[in-house]
Amino acid sequence: MAFGTMTSKPLPHKVSSLLVSSLLPPAGIPVKPISGKTKASPDAAVVHQILVVDDEEDLLELVLYNLSKDGYQVSCVVTGEEALKSARKQAPDLIVLDLMLPAVDGLEVCRRLKADSKTRDIPIIMLTAKSEESDVIVGLERGADDYIAKPFSPRVLLARVKALLRRKEAERQATLETTIDIRELSIHPGRHEVTLAGEPLDLTYTEFALLQFLAKRPGWAYTRTQIVDAVKGEDYPVTERSVDVQVAGLRKKLGSFGADIETVRGVGYRFRA
Repeated sequence: MAFGTMTSKPLPHKVSSLLVSSLLPPAGIPVKPISGKTKASPDAAVVHQILVVDDEEDLLELVLYNLSKDGYQVSCVVTGEEALKSARKQAPDLIVLDLMLPAVDGLEVCRRLKADSKTRDIPIIMLTAKSEESDVIVGLERGADDYIAKPFSPRVLLARVKALLRRKEAERQATLETTIDIRELSIHPGRHEVTLAGEPLDLTYTEFALLQFLAKRPGWAYTRTQIVDAVKGEDYPVTERSVDVQVAGLRKKLGSFGADIETVRGVGYRFRA
């Protein structure tokens, strides 16, 4: 479950070891109650959702306070299982993930998230007391986008969060502006347009998503389940027959070019390389 509401009290003295005294409320003024989910400033142009995962209550409160103060909407959980459940239910824009978690540790959480088509693109900042080079390498190899060792300055964390969100937004915009061109077929994700031999095609939302998914990696074979997860999202109630019907409809609209969507017996479909 989400991290519960905290009672009004000054932050623990232990926080001083994190080099953050200047970023906390003035001495003697208690911290206002902070719930596991905070609201961003109403006048913010973009409200970024951040999931923070840590089993240390004082550090969780510290990160929550500084991120929410900077205008982010923050959700907090204390275990790896809760992190996986929360991220899959509603994917955040970024995850701050502690390495040393009970039961399912941060490395395993990172691995599972990056292996899931629904969560693999979420940026992850690993936050941990382990600072040995080997630990950093393992974290990055599991898919973490950045790595901050404790003790840390919240100013550094905020700067890393902003930089990572800017990078991901730039990548997203680049993807939208990148046209997929395969012989006479042209797919423009940003404009949601498809042309074949210069003539526009009238595709449904699902047909467009299906075509774009297969055409992004010509030659790669995907199962029907992978196709559904990519086009509709995980746990979408659809049968294999439904996927076949969508493919048949798309092939028909593509005419002779529809033969480039190949059936892979025992697997699913692929776009001819």
